[in-house]
Amino acid sequence: MSQIKESLKTCILELLKEKYPVEETPLEISTAPQISMGDYATAFPFSMAKVLKRSPREIAEEIRPLLESLPGIEKVEVAGGGFINLFLKRGDFFRRFLDTVEESSLDPEETKIIIEHTNINPNKAAHIGHLRNAILGDTLSRCLKYKGERVEVQNYIDDTGIQVVDIVFGFMKMEQKVAAEIETIEDPFDYYCWDLYTRVSAFLEENADAQKIRSRILKNIEQGEPPEAALAHIISRRILRAHLRTMRRLDISYDVLPCESSILHLKFWERAFHLLKQKHAISFAESGENKGCWVMSLEDSQDQVKIIVRSDGTVTYVGKDIAYQLWKFGLLDQDFFYKPFEEINDHTIWITSDHPSSFNPDFGKASLVYNVIDTRQAYLQKVVAQGLRSLQYNREADHSIHFSYEMVALSPKSLTELGLKAAEGNQEKAFHEVSGRKGLGVKADDLIDRLQEKALTEVAQRNPDFSEERKRDTAHKIACGALRYFMLKFSRNSLIVFDFEEALSFEGETGPYLQYTLVRIRSIFKKLKAMEGTELSDIKRRAENEIPLDALSESEMSDFWDLIFYGSQCDDEVLHSLRSLEFSHLAKFAFNLCQKFNAYYHKYPILFEKNRKIRDIRLLTLVYIERTLSKALSLMGIPRPHRM
Repeated sequence: MSQIKESLKTCILELLKEKYPVEETPLEISTAPQISMGDYATAFPFSMAKVLKRSPREIAEEIRPLLESLPGIEKVEVAGGGFINLFLKRGDFFRRFLDTVEESSLDPEETKIIIEHTNINPNKAAHIGHLRNAILGDTLSRCLKYKGERVEVQNYIDDTGIQVVDIVFGFMKMEQKVAAEIETIEDPFDYYCWDLYTRVSAFLEENADAQKIRSRILKNIEQGEPPEAALAHIISRRILRAHLRTMRRLDISYDVLPCESSILHLKFWERAFHLLKQKHAISFAESGENKGCWVMSLEDSQDQVKIIVRSDGTVTYVGKDIAYQLWKFGLLDQDFFYKPFEEINDHTIWITSDHPSSFNPDFGKASLVYNVIDTRQAYLQKVVAQGLRSLQYNREADHSIHFSYEMVALSPKSLTELGLKAAEGNQEKAFHEVSGRKGLGVKADDLIDRLQEKALTEVAQRNPDFSEERKRDTAHKIACGALRYFMLKFSRNSLIVFDFEEALSFEGETGPYLQYTLVRIRSIFKKLKAMEGTELSDIKRRAENEIPLDALSESEMSDFWDLIFYGSQCDDEVLHSLRSLEFSHLAKFAFNLCQKFNAYYHKYPILFEKNRKIRDIRLLTLVYIERTLSKALSLMGIPRPHRM
């Protein structure tokens, strides 16, 4: 649709340039507000009127005959005070989109795009909030790849951070376990660490003296000292594999796993530290509350400075993030070593290393970077961008995009569904926040398991002839679709209150409703073949020479065109979602498309229509909607089951 608009715009300017001041007046083409008013509309006569000192209506009437020669345009009408409405040649338009519906009409704009998402601390099981991050990041990746961009997906592993320190503390000081004993703990290891982390948090709150031990463990891990560093490596890698298994259940994967330990041990930070000092971006505090620290002065902030290096020599998160961001843009003149971490369906997931290897994959060196991190990290993301600006990397700072989102909470019913209890005094709240540190949270795998169990009950009732394996596979696809759509349909800066019944409903704005609509369309194709042996290729072949839209009644033509023209806007919605970083637009488009199709299908019979021309048009409409909906679901990562 964007290409059609641009093509029309170019043709209009060419037609009018000799007689009218088109260079002095803006020309925009938009979708008409109502189908009856045309397909496209433009108001440029109003702008031209100011230059020509004539009425917009008079100019529009004068221009109208010239525009009737536009390619693909059936007729041109003038409306109101000077609007110009364009009506497409609908048969040509339908044939064109029918042939190209699965192709992208979008063009790449960047050399390479890096998306960093998921970023779960490798100290315990993933929870429901992490799923929103991963689903948003994965959908962004899918849409950018569809657009033709070269995309690299990174999942940053903070394997030396304070959360990993807490788990090492728990194993060493509270459970008195050594590496060999930790390695023998049975799976799910990430669940074991979930409970341990809660106990450690409570212990640290009650024992102030333990903070000194914790600080020592942190320093030893950062400096690679045994046994703490070895324990951190064992624990973080085991939990990382658990996280990757969880994300695979939602068809989410990555290209590379950059580790914080690699950044530290390969001296990335020292290189970034040198650059920051060289450009006077940071300074050493000789006195005051930050004495002994390296700090960065902040612009447009109530806080005057941000600590980059603590007085004990350890680097803060933001310091390491600046070094990492510099590497992403290829600004450090330094790279990681890499080794394969997992091989999934012929796709290698790489992990960074500080030891030389024979592998040399090409990572980093992006022209645009998206960091998918929740809204609570907005301040730190601004500090990272300021770090780039202070080094005079202004373009890179502008191309460091914080893709922010709000948290996920649970409805009271969902809390009960998962066997959890609200905190004392919070029983009457409309929703309940999760907290891994306090032990109140929903593990991602538990959530997916429960969704699958509920979906399986529905599948078994509707399809008793399915094998057990097929029932489970279908239930998994429905659960995945329910979860992914639920996470996408809300504005990213809206709080999500997750509810099982709402997410899994086969009616309303849900993933299963979209999946069921696709299954319904495909079932018609199967019935057609069973009834008379007709393949879709037969229908398409008959349409190559003619699509007899004049066979349709005026009423059906209006409904047909409303459905077809709306479906043609899929790529526009993808582009809109990418530019606004609001994938609720794409989700809403898919839902509206399903509603329009179901209304059309309810109104107009297909398989038992006796007029062959009319039936062929309706079948071709199904082909078009099936391919459009299938594309939209794929971009959102929603599985497409064959039966439900």
